[in-house]
Amino acid sequence: MTPADDPTALATAPKALLHDHLDGGLRPTTILELADACGWTPNLPATDPVELQAWFTRGAETGDILQYLATFEHTVAVLQSPEALERVAAEAVTDLAADGVVYAEIRFAPELHDALAPAAAVEAVGAGLRRGEVEAQGAISAHLICCSMRTGSRSLEIAELVDRMRELEPKVVGYDLAGAETGFPPSLHAEALSFARRRHLNVTLHASEPPDLELIDDAIVHGAHRIGHGVRLRTDTSPDPDAPAGLRLGPLARYVLDRQIHLEMAPTCHVQVGAVPSLDEHPLGPFLRAGFSVGVNTDNRLMSAVSPASELAAVTETFDLSWAEVERLVVDAIEAGFAPHEERQRIIRDVVRPAYAVLASQ
Repeated sequence: MTPADDPTALATAPKALLHDHLDGGLRPTTILELADACGWTPNLPATDPVELQAWFTRGAETGDILQYLATFEHTVAVLQSPEALERVAAEAVTDLAADGVVYAEIRFAPELHDALAPAAAVEAVGAGLRRGEVEAQGAISAHLICCSMRTGSRSLEIAELVDRMRELEPKVVGYDLAGAETGFPPSLHAEALSFARRRHLNVTLHASEPPDLELIDDAIVHGAHRIGHGVRLRTDTSPDPDAPAGLRLGPLARYVLDRQIHLEMAPTCHVQVGAVPSLDEHPLGPFLRAGFSVGVNTDNRLMSAVSPASELAAVTETFDLSWAEVERLVVDAIEAGFAPHEERQRIIRDVVRPAYAVLASQ
């Protein structure tokens, strides 16, 4: 029986998530409650949870990345206190655990929370992650990536914050550049990324927008251990029945494959913003079968109206994945994670492998 034949088993199977934005995953009901508490309600586009969810999703489906990013005005606005950040982080962890996620890295940009010092914002989110783990009864291991905004000028400050906080707040495991990408390549933040390399920080960099291969290449040149999205690497590949796994690779794609640079893919988001025309044309399936290290991610669960289970189900059905291939997606993601090696290997050994052995035997 394939995973597509057993949606219940797929929904509860162990999953991994490396690319999930804290301010893109709020529950609509939580937004309404936090907005009421901080006085933001008059600015909201809707005050009914269903209508509010629909408004966010319409913004994601415009095909315009800038309109998509503009929806974050409302989620960031209600996350300007330690209590709000801790609550939303805890809810994110419990929601992911309920969806079968056993390893998660959640990211946010401390500099967007103007009412708080960046370190205080990180501390609040770290407390929320721990609280969520307790509420999920240890079913999930959750960690934190801190982003700086590539359209801003605080990247070195946030990289230095990550360096300090990884000792003070062990939930902090990595650094990222987030926000609009076109016109704001990693090279604009070379000083911060040089600092990250010198201090041996774990680095993942968004690279999902034009200019396509140039942006991915720039991320790698500046030390990215993983690529956020990386969907446009498909333009450096072409179908070829005579090539290994039926895929001819250009030089950048070959480099990514040979060095197993992990691609944090979020298929529904990629379709919504126009990076690919449809799931059928998404490179995740072909890349997986060609040996790339790829994972399935949600990016922004609120805006895209997705969950880890729904994303995995869509990918599994689209590419008719086997249980072994689904397991590979999960294992590849955890092996590319930034938490301590021993923790990640424990989860693979004690949780993921046994569960998929049972699923494959049914």
